[in-house]
Amino acid sequence: MPKRSIRTRFLAERRSRPLEICIDSSAEIQRRFLHSELFHRAECLALYSAIQNEVLTEIVSARAFELGKTLVYPRIKNDDLEFVEILSLTDLAPGAFGVLEPQGDRLIAVEELDLVVVPGVAFDQTGHRLGYGRGFYDRALLACRADCTKVGFAYDSQLLATLPSAEHDQKLSVLMTESRTLNFIA
Repeated sequence: MPKRSIRTRFLAERRSRPLEICIDSSAEIQRRFLHSELFHRAECLALYSAIQNEVLTEIVSARAFELGKTLVYPRIKNDDLEFVEILSLTDLAPGAFGVLEPQGDRLIAVEELDLVVVPGVAFDQTGHRLGYGRGFYDRALLACRADCTKVGFAYDSQLLATLPSAEHDQKLSVLMTESRTLNFIA
């Protein structure tokens, strides 16, 4: 099945999920992540602002603030993502495509990120993800350090056995759902 068809199907399914189920599943995914060594080791981490029933990240951001971790969010600049440190969720405001983006000028180079939490439309059991089709995260992940951990947050219903992939598609290190953690690091 082509990427466009998969994207259309999975976006429609995610949008139709009841909000209560999204909130409950998101909380479970975030709890799993917060209890992982991945979160505890990361000093500088990037989160995303959820849209259209994506897995939420607010529980993770609250804990990162409590622990004094450097927390960054992406914002679109031309054809790329730049990462900006925030000190509070009030530093986020609607930006490109209506997504909450960081305001300010506390830019953090992608090479400084220890961990990036990545959104997606669909994911597979080999570490591939399908985004919205513009390649923003693929370009950002390509620029990360080799030891930067790339974590996908997904509902179990977003997981397929395999997705079509191209050479430019960047693989995840780990995928966390409400019921399991898939590790793709060899």
